[in-house]
Amino acid sequence: MSLDIATVVGISAAFLLILAAIVIGGRPLAFFDLPSIFIVFGGTFGVTVACFSLRDTAIAFRIVGQTVFRASQDPVEVARHLMQLSDAARRKGHLSLQDYLPELINSGLLYRGVAMVADGSEAPEVERIMQSELEATTERQVRTVGVLRKAAEISPAMGLIGTLVGLVQMLGNLEDPSTIGPSMAVALITTFYGAVLANLVFIPLAAKLERNASEDALINEMHVMAAGSIARQENPRRLEMLLNTVLPPENKIVYFQ
Repeated sequence: MSLDIATVVGISAAFLLILAAIVIGGRPLAFFDLPSIFIVFGGTFGVTVACFSLRDTAIAFRIVGQTVFRASQDPVEVARHLMQLSDAARRKGHLSLQDYLPELINSGLLYRGVAMVADGSEAPEVERIMQSELEATTERQVRTVGVLRKAAEISPAMGLIGTLVGLVQMLGNLEDPSTIGPSMAVALITTFYGAVLANLVFIPLAAKLERNASEDALINEMHVMAAGSIARQENPRRLEMLLNTVLPPENKIVYFQ
């Protein structure tokens, strides 16, 4: 696991620039309002949970955490590693794959696929189980993106609701002109909170998760191909050809010279 520098630096830089502008402009405490925080953050969370479920929302938070702390994988390196496994299984037999399982323990789908092959499972069964798990993983990621996208839609709306609440309260105190300016400022803060939450948190994280999901789908598809090919005892050259059909043109491998 390594820290996703692009995500952390990008979001942090955006927040720091906004904070710097607030501090330079003076009166930074004017941008802190507890009722507005309750309306925007609490309202966004509540409505998002209502649209999905507590379980979906909890899974979304967990997957977002994995997005920030992510073990990146190079498709070319993954392909070469799969070719090594296929070549070893071809030369030494399926039982030899048992020796590779300890180093694959954190590989998720690949570990389970190789373990099934080493145990003598047939290729159709291995591919069916791995494909089912791949589809379940993809569905979780798609649902998480949906949660983030929905939260990005809701937070500006909650900001607008908070602004309307503030305006109603302000109009109820028009007999005291000195309160109009501060009340208007407080009313607009909720819109500010909603816009920041949507555009600096939810939308970037949803976009990054979609990108990561695309990368993971490619890697997992390669894992399914490799496990099925090894289970069928195919020539590794055929696996090389199959992997190159899904790899981008600039990442195609040449394992056998």
